[in-house]
Amino acid sequence: MAFSTLNADQLRGDLERLAREQGISQWDLGASCSTDTSVQVDRGEAKQMKGAQRSAITVRVWNSDGLVGITSTSDLSESGLARALGGARDASAYGNAADTPAFSPLATAPLHPREQRLHDPQTILQLLDTLKDAERQLLSRHGAINTVPYNGLAQRSSERLYLNSAGANRHEALTTASLYLYARAEEAGRKPRSGGAVRLAHGAGELDIAGCIDEAAERTISHLDYAPITTGHYTCVFSPEAFLDLIGAFSSLFNARAVLDGVSLSNRESIGQKLAVPFLNIHDNGLHPGNIGASSFDGEGTPTARLSLVEGGVLRHFLHSEATARAFGVSPTGHAGMGAKVSVGPDYFEVGPAGDGAGGCGQLGLDLNRSSEPIVLIDSLSALHAGVKASQGAFSLPFDGWLIQGGERRSVEAATVAGDIRTVLNNLVGFEGQPRVTPDGVCPHVWVQGLSITGEA
Repeated sequence: MAFSTLNADQLRGDLERLAREQGISQWDLGASCSTDTSVQVDRGEAKQMKGAQRSAITVRVWNSDGLVGITSTSDLSESGLARALGGARDASAYGNAADTPAFSPLATAPLHPREQRLHDPQTILQLLDTLKDAERQLLSRHGAINTVPYNGLAQRSSERLYLNSAGANRHEALTTASLYLYARAEEAGRKPRSGGAVRLAHGAGELDIAGCIDEAAERTISHLDYAPITTGHYTCVFSPEAFLDLIGAFSSLFNARAVLDGVSLSNRESIGQKLAVPFLNIHDNGLHPGNIGASSFDGEGTPTARLSLVEGGVLRHFLHSEATARAFGVSPTGHAGMGAKVSVGPDYFEVGPAGDGAGGCGQLGLDLNRSSEPIVLIDSLSALHAGVKASQGAFSLPFDGWLIQGGERRSVEAATVAGDIRTVLNNLVGFEGQPRVTPDGVCPHVWVQGLSITGEA
């Protein structure tokens, strides 16, 4: 059942009445619902066409001993809510006394104003025609591009809701769309090469389809002329997407839940300590205009806000839920999920130079094409799920990229980049170009010296 058919105030009234009847004085409810449509194609023919409605409702109940029980349902009818409340009440007898969440003190605070126009969905046949044409154009860009094996065009209409017995009443709706094109090229006697691009928008009609085709073609073609790279230590330049992927893989550095669980490189005393070079800033800003799926509140109803994580190379704040904030004696930051154990996670990173000091984009004069030493430009990282040891700081990751020497750029055949995230953050040389908006955050190109590159044996 879609939220658009519900009245949040009426739902609150039903919950309050049902809770009273069952002797429940403290409860909350988090819910999300979406309608998704997506298509995939293969050489001009429909490969997959899907439509789905999804809903997820979580109900928590606190008993007289302060223990919490939780249950999930997809039924928001009166009888479904009654069963969910009863199930959570019964489960609360088995709640973990050592980890008891409470209501966020900011669950009723005003939300930051955010404008997002909702878009009417396109028909699935419109999506199919658009993707067929995008595939056709991409295949025509170069004779070696023979397939686009991974592609997809999708749209979503979704709503979120958070209510609690202390008066919180959060509700929002959003629409999003995404396009993904990943081409494969092959020349006689040469290995297949690939490249891709993604675009996000608030509606399918706003997607930059031409830009996605251009980027996927350019990346794929640029990897056709490849050569092996000599194993050694290089100054590397990370694309915005690659550096944001690396920061995201080690986001436990900033995660208070990971700190409390002992699986973070940081500890309780890390706030205020040096983490990186003095010209690096990292913020988490879920409300950035480039964050297409932005939400104005988290799973506990805490407003989303911009948070300084690293400022001038110094660790300033952790990401918090209500429970972790209480443990640290600070306020929740709006980064909580909802579950039997409340999770904490980042929203949307902003990475860049600190103020106007050394390391600013224009002040170091960094230019890939003018460097006298060999430079490795890392375009994208792979196998982040397997090649990262977040609690140790180590990584060893395959990458796609180019070796740039004497102003000439040549694709790297196959190689891995390895290092330690703390060394990376302290070996930054500077930034190049203006920050670029990506699906995961905002970041310029980032220069790092002394990274280990292992070429194919």
